[in-house]
Amino acid sequence: MLNPQQREAVEYCDGPLLVLAGAGSGKTRVIVEKIAHLVQRRGLAAERIGAITFTNKAAREMRERLTRRLPQTEAEALRVSTFHALGLHLLQIEHARVGLRRSFSVLDTDDTVALLKDLLPKGARNEDIHALRGAISHAKNAGLDAAAAAAAARSAREHEIAARYASYQQRLRAWNAVDFDDLIRLPLGLLEADAELAPVWRERLRYLLVDEYQDTNEAQYRLLKALSGPRGAFTCVGDDDQSIYAWRGARPENLSEIARDYPLLRVLKLEQNYRCSTRILRCANALIAHNPHAHPKKLWGAAAEGAPVRVLRCRDTEHEAARIAALLDQAHNTDATGWGDYAVLYRGNHQARALEKALRLARVPYHLSGALSFLDRAEVKDTLAYLRLLVNAEDDAAFLRIVNLPRRDLGATTLEKLGLAAQARHVSLLAAARDMRCTAALARRQAQALHDFAALIARLQRLAETLPASALLDAVLEHSGYRAHLAALPGDTEARARREANVRELGEWFRAMQRGGARAGDLAQQLLLLGTAEREDPGNAVRLMTLHAAKGLEFRGVCIVGCDDATLPHEGALDEGRLEEERRLFYVGITRARQWLVIAHSERVRRHGEIIALRPSRFIDELPGADLQRDGDDPAAEAEARRDTALTHLARLKALLES
Repeated sequence: MLNPQQREAVEYCDGPLLVLAGAGSGKTRVIVEKIAHLVQRRGLAAERIGAITFTNKAAREMRERLTRRLPQTEAEALRVSTFHALGLHLLQIEHARVGLRRSFSVLDTDDTVALLKDLLPKGARNEDIHALRGAISHAKNAGLDAAAAAAAARSAREHEIAARYASYQQRLRAWNAVDFDDLIRLPLGLLEADAELAPVWRERLRYLLVDEYQDTNEAQYRLLKALSGPRGAFTCVGDDDQSIYAWRGARPENLSEIARDYPLLRVLKLEQNYRCSTRILRCANALIAHNPHAHPKKLWGAAAEGAPVRVLRCRDTEHEAARIAALLDQAHNTDATGWGDYAVLYRGNHQARALEKALRLARVPYHLSGALSFLDRAEVKDTLAYLRLLVNAEDDAAFLRIVNLPRRDLGATTLEKLGLAAQARHVSLLAAARDMRCTAALARRQAQALHDFAALIARLQRLAETLPASALLDAVLEHSGYRAHLAALPGDTEARARREANVRELGEWFRAMQRGGARAGDLAQQLLLLGTAEREDPGNAVRLMTLHAAKGLEFRGVCIVGCDDATLPHEGALDEGRLEEERRLFYVGITRARQWLVIAHSERVRRHGEIIALRPSRFIDELPGADLQRDGDDPAAEAEARRDTALTHLARLKALLES
């Protein structure tokens, strides 16, 4: 049953619509119901509707909800994807217009970092490489190509970045490749420059729905405008109070810009919260009221009053972690709930160290979100790249990753020349490596190395026709020399053992997955299609994660740690004048909690051998005092809580001794 505001958002289809959806107000339901309304009541063909989210996980969940709401054929016809997946779809159709071959590759972060490293002087620091990558990404997110970036440059540093950008794009073109930012920039450039192409795509996608609109960057917003056209056939759903990604290019100003660009824009607010207790909502509203708003809103709900928000004053981060572990242990045993009902949130990943130690000592199971995924390990990605190339000889990204692993003295300049030859003959890089006409301009040693590599892949392709997936993986590791390469890498015995164990685990995955008869290369592609967050299976465990990563999630109980005036708000953000975004980040943390919330801060911290005094976060003083229970406010209740915690520990110790 939709509430009146939700129903109005669903049924309004006569012009551009912006829905400001507060935390826990049912925005995903509104998008799903509006798609069903467009198909079933407005008669719009499902294939003419595009729903855009910001993560593959969100797209998958929305698609699953739509399959329960619409007939199967119509649900399958819908285009539900991220901005990047939509851009990839457009490029796969229009690739020739931007000078790409049909089999173009999309380079991941590791590939682009390696490429940029080669463009910088030898010995360049990692910080320099990542700074250059960030500057190029920023230009692309603003819709600028290399020439436009050069024209906009004012300082010597900006001119240098623009020149590196041009060299970077030249190499991408030679490799028939794009990076993730190009998946938005290139389609945007096409639609804005080609007066005949834009109407074609507006007919293909006659209505657009954009989730998390507040997180769009400049290029994404312009892509929305280019696809929807002057009529503005779209619904954008977002929350200005949850705009927390300015550091990676999101522009909260898009909420105001859309109103200027579309004077007929209708703005609706979803303010009824279906998640949080009344006390938690009061705290959230009081906090966020300190930020300026173009469209003020106030969350309200029908849930119970709920427990006061506890504010823990701790001696240091170790004491803070120990108190949090004891509190979670007690809540789990007292309320008979699952460990997965709870989350501990923090500003930066480094804060997880003390928490992990305390939770292990308390025997509280936890899952650390955002840690390096197994499938993101270099040795696993390298092995998968070999298998991908066996099943798809035109996978240029896989070729580029492994052609010099183990080392074959094939530098980026050699590969750029090979790429240009491949481009001229309209063939893949692997095909060019086999073709003596494409390698004729190279030095004899490099040409021979490429021929040898192509011959190796041909031998492995023949083996792939008969060997099961796990056996083929072993053959690849041996014949390619990659197993010996891993053993020879620098590092201690533990690091070498860890790398070898990761490759063995990949083999175990393949043995488990090959029961359906799939080939190794197909299995490799399946694994790579999963986003990092989608590969994680937290199970029944307390979730440890950053406040940024918690957006979109909810838990019965939430603990926010490190709430001091150097961490939340973060001192770096304060120096850059981003206090309002830090406040929104704290607001996101508060509104993840359904029934109870704990806020913890420390009096001091040890940094570089020095004890530094800390002040409680200024945000705590912005919460309504009547809804807080600070340490010392209720001595009797605190004494009872300590007794309950002690009894819980005794019971756990007894169980351990009896086991």
